[in-house]
Amino acid sequence: MKHLENPDAMRLFFALWPDEATRAQLAELQHGLKGRKTKRSNLHMTLAFLGEQPESSLAMLKGLLQELTVPDMRLMIDHIVYRKRQRMVWAGIHEDPESLFRLQRDICTALERCGIEFDQRNHFKPHITLTRDAAPVEALHFEPVAWRACHVALVQSVTDKTGVSYHVLASRFSSTNTESNENRTG
Repeated sequence: MKHLENPDAMRLFFALWPDEATRAQLAELQHGLKGRKTKRSNLHMTLAFLGEQPESSLAMLKGLLQELTVPDMRLMIDHIVYRKRQRMVWAGIHEDPESLFRLQRDICTALERCGIEFDQRNHFKPHITLTRDAAPVEALHFEPVAWRACHVALVQSVTDKTGVSYHVLASRFSSTNTESNENRTG
């Protein structure tokens, strides 16, 4: 089991957080995949991985989230990819809407402005990790998953004896969503 280097730190990331119906459809894509499947409750699309952050940064991160303009996007999850080097299988989208990239850039810009360090090693490639330590897969044909992606969350990754679980600490929905945009906690 991996522990945080600093016991007062929290392992955090910003993500697009699926609704339950979308999450169920994404979990269906895992059938037949070999490897360590992502728990259904953990399925998400990472926008910015922050890694270990001091608990004292939470107020700033929640404030940053509340200042975001979250677009109401329609994402079509339409293909499965095996990443040989990472031994991962993920679900992706062929047509990446500009609004998704703008949201991700806005989060990164706000993090930089606030002096929050985050993982900037990889070019943003929108995906949902389905399986880790995965075996290669053939091309899978499936009905694309239509996701109304309108919920951004600040999420904590917690590892214990049962594995990794993700806890939503704060949320922001698009202004056209019927859910509340107040500082929601999970």
